Amino acid sequence: MYILAFDTTAAQCAVILRQDDKVLEKFVQSMEFGQAEVLIPKIDELLFHHRLRFADIGLLGVCTGPGSFTGVRAGISAARAFSIACPSLTVTGVSAFDAYLRSFDASELAAVNAVIIETKREDFYFQLFDEKRRKITAPRAAAYADVIAELRNHKVSLAGDGVERFLSRPSGLSLHCIKMQDALPVDKLADCALLQYLDKRTDFPKPLYLRAPDVSAPKA
Repeated sequence: MYILAFDTTAAQCAVILRQDDKVLEKFVQSMEFGQAEVLIPKIDELLFHHRLRFADIGLLGVCTGPGSFTGVRAGISAARAFSIACPSLTVTGVSAFDAYLRSFDASELAAVNAVIIETKREDFYFQLFDEKRRKITAPRAAAYADVIAELRNHKVSLAGDGVERFLSRPSGLSLHCIKMQDALPVDKLADCALLQYLDKRTDFPKPLYLRAPDVSAPKA
C-alpha cells in the first residue's frame, strides 16, 4: 500500500511517500510561513516522480497539531480536500504528541515519557505517556513550573521541539532519554498513521487546538 503523510503545523513543510515500510521519497523544508503554498506542488511532484496517481494512494496521514493556527488549518484542509476528491482514500489524523512519542524505541521509554512542543511563548504544549505509550494526561499548554511539578519524582524521557528550551535551565529531573528535535519527524507521523490503519482506529482529521488563535482588532 502506498502511504502519504505530511506536516505543516510548525516551522516546516514535510512530506513523505512510502510503499508499506519502504520510504520512496521524503521532503522536509524549514519555513515559518507559506507551508500551504509549498505542500500541494510538492505532493504533485513526488507522485509524478514515482509515476503514481493520487488514486494509487491507500492511506493519507496528516498532523493535526498542536502548532500554528494557520499551519494546522492548512494541513487538515488539504487532507480533507483529498478525501473528497478521492473517496476510496483512507485519511487519518495524527497528533504531534503521538508522532514525537514514536521516536522513542523500547529501550528509551521511561516510567514517564513527556512530549514537549514549542509554543513560541513562555509556556509549552505537553502530554505525558507511560512506558507502554499509553496516555497519562490529556494534551495541554502549561507553564514551565507546572510541567516540572508533574515530572518530579519520576524517571523521565523527553522528546519534542520544545525540549531544548525546556532544559535550558536546571530542571532537577531524573532523565532517562532526551530527544532534542528541531521539528516533527515526518517518518514517525507515517508510522503512526499506518499503526492506526492496521489497528482499525483511523480518525478523520480534526484540529488539535490547545489555545485560541492570536487575533487583533483591525487598525482604523
